[in-house]
Amino acid sequence: MGRPPLALLQGTVDMLILRALREAPQAHGYTVSRWVRARTEGLLALEDAALYQALHRLEARGLVASEWGLSENNRRAKFYTLTADGSKQLRTEASTWRQYATAIFKVLGDA
Repeated sequence: MGRPPLALLQGTVDMLILRALREAPQAHGYTVSRWVRARTEGLLALEDAALYQALHRLEARGLVASEWGLSENNRRAKFYTLTADGSKQLRTEASTWRQYATAIFKVLGDA
């Protein structure tokens, strides 16, 4: 039996979504969620409510764009694409998180 997913730290959902959309352009929410879970080997999982709230928030901020289309199951789905502003925001957030992680690892040392 695998480990349960870790609780997401505040502020990470948007960055994870932006990163997933950079890797998988024209993705619907399920694809984004599946990408995050696969990339983290199941350690992180996006809850549906948090995922779709974040996608709507990112769209309202102009960081992602969307359009309706058909999924691989021939069902109507909303597909999301990273915008230029979204790419810029991803670079900024990724840099901040790298600095944060480096600082935390310095504190932890060989703990």
